[in-house]
Amino acid sequence: MSWFTRTVAIDWSGAKGARHKGIAIAEARAGTPPRLVRPTHVWSRQEVLDWLVLEAAKEPTLFGFDFSFAPPMIERGSYLPGEDVPATARELWAYVDARCDDVDLGAASFLETLHRKHFYFGIADGVKADFVFFRQCDQHLNAAGGRKTASAYDAIGAAQVAKASFSGMRFLHHLDGKVTIWPVDELRRGESAAVEIYTRIYIRNAGLSGKKIRTTAELNRALVALGSLPVKLRRTPTDHQTDALVTAAGMLAHLDSSQAFNPPGLTPEIARTEGWTFGIV
Repeated sequence: MSWFTRTVAIDWSGAKGARHKGIAIAEARAGTPPRLVRPTHVWSRQEVLDWLVLEAAKEPTLFGFDFSFAPPMIERGSYLPGEDVPATARELWAYVDARCDDVDLGAASFLETLHRKHFYFGIADGVKADFVFFRQCDQHLNAAGGRKTASAYDAIGAAQVAKASFSGMRFLHHLDGKVTIWPVDELRRGESAAVEIYTRIYIRNAGLSGKKIRTTAELNRALVALGSLPVKLRRTPTDHQTDALVTAAGMLAHLDSSQAFNPPGLTPEIARTEGWTFGIV
């Protein structure tokens, strides 16, 4: 897909509140080192949305977000079994957004109150394995040794996977119609698009076994392994920033793959219900 002039990776946060230190944004272009976008700024999710819409209009950009664009559907037959909920990703985004009044596109109330029984918050909820379900793309990744262990129903831990994903679904509802959202939408030549990403794919592609990167030296080893130029940073990066930088570079490299937007296993049903993670082939 040679019309994309740059890739942008957004390390996301579903945490409560109006601003989030866990959000980091990085941009990669061919022939130059990747760079952080406003590296000292503490982003809100609404700011990311407003910024993205403006940037998408400037040049054809592939934007990546590290949250699940939908929960599992194929394996379970419903996003929230036993509940009257939509059956496609786009309708679910609207459903989640309409039922949340959390600040800054947050979705904690959706998990903690409205549909509490479907999410794992700790040992009081029983056996965690009873809450761990995966989408088809996640199963494909795990079968290839990708070791994706977190589920969209997992609401504990530092990553807060469920909160990140469901706040992300609110974000996608507000983004819908402004930018192509792949694979729910078909790509439109010459236009920007948003995709789901999983940072560990690119860290593993760089030969670092999926571990967190916390130094500039480690970061540059990963970037060079992905075919990128190394970066020069004024300060030690956070792991959110290194995730964004490595993923932006990895996305750029993956654009050269003939299977980037045509991965084996992706069907029209999966595209409209569960989505797919860019980089899983």
